Amino acid sequence: MIGFGAGSRYETKQTNGLSHFLEHMLFKGTTKRPNTLAIMSTLDGIGAEVNGGTEKEYTIYYVKANAVHQPLAFDVLADMVLNSKLEEKEIQREKGVIIEELNMYEDIPMQKITEVFESLLYSPTPLGWYVGGMKENIRSIQKEDFLSYQKRLYFPANMVVVKAGKVDQKEALSLTEKYFGHLKPQDKEEFQPLTFQQKAPRVRLRQKKTNQTHFCLGVRGYANSHPDRYALSILATILGQGMSSRIFTQVRERRGLAYYVRTHRAFYLDNGYLMTQAGVDINKIDETIKVILEEYWRVVNEKVKTKELQKAKEFQKGRLVLSLEDSGEVAERYALQAILKKEIDDPQQSLAKIDKVEAADVQKVAKDIFNPEKLNLAIIGPYNDEERFLKLFK
Repeated sequence: MIGFGAGSRYETKQTNGLSHFLEHMLFKGTTKRPNTLAIMSTLDGIGAEVNGGTEKEYTIYYVKANAVHQPLAFDVLADMVLNSKLEEKEIQREKGVIIEELNMYEDIPMQKITEVFESLLYSPTPLGWYVGGMKENIRSIQKEDFLSYQKRLYFPANMVVVKAGKVDQKEALSLTEKYFGHLKPQDKEEFQPLTFQQKAPRVRLRQKKTNQTHFCLGVRGYANSHPDRYALSILATILGQGMSSRIFTQVRERRGLAYYVRTHRAFYLDNGYLMTQAGVDINKIDETIKVILEEYWRVVNEKVKTKELQKAKEFQKGRLVLSLEDSGEVAERYALQAILKKEIDDPQQSLAKIDKVEAADVQKVAKDIFNPEKLNLAIIGPYNDEERFLKLFK
């Protein structure tokens, strides 16, 4: 896996969508393998998986293959990332593909709502922009934009190479030196942290005629390196991760208000959030929001019992241990730590940090992040009255 500290956060308003577009283009051909078919035929010939992913603060590319084919896997992945031709005809063709991808997500409110929520939290800064970009930007992007972006962000000091699975350190280092050792050093851009001051609750409505309303209700949380990130993760687990969590039990099992409801936490370089997402009947959204808010306030006012805290810890540890059985998830874990945290915790260190979380830590975090003035609500559904929902926060 090759990762870069590159993503939609590093774009301009005019080039929003460029990071994701570039990810697509690196699969379109190199001098050695002139088109997608040549790249994919090589990898299909060894039964390998290949893909990429773009987010706000990072972009990754990977090949997963039988260990006996690792030299070829290195060769293909390095070739794609370093030697893409970026042909004009392929750029124009791929614009249509990406616009259809954007259209697809517009028609999947369950996925789109997270983008609307992050836009509410972080706009007008780049952190609030959609990773896929805007259609008018996609139509206007040119080859020079890709080259400029690569020069600015695709260089060694902003890059990590990870090998996970059957690892021979000497061989891994040798292959890395062979394919990436010639790259020239370059100074990294200074990161400018963002600060946000929210003094009143906010609502963003995305009007759409739907049979089911999708919404995200949440608050800003902590940055990736914050000392309370593990306590916040435990808080999210208690509230809405797993089918025995508080919000899942109250919303789905006891009231039958939603098929899916979950609480999620996200960590960025200088910010983050905790939010609960659900899909509900358009006439039951008010009731569902009230139930979720009751659980938010309950965890503020009542210390979590020892048994529930321990269950949440074991849930987190169990999910971490299970993820280690997949070499792709292992590679991504280490890549993102190197890119975003600048320090690497091995699994045992992470497990120990989870174990250290106390009930008082969870309540302290809840008191810090939950209050009516800090609430944010994003909705996709057939509504046009923001005040209706703001009243629920009072």
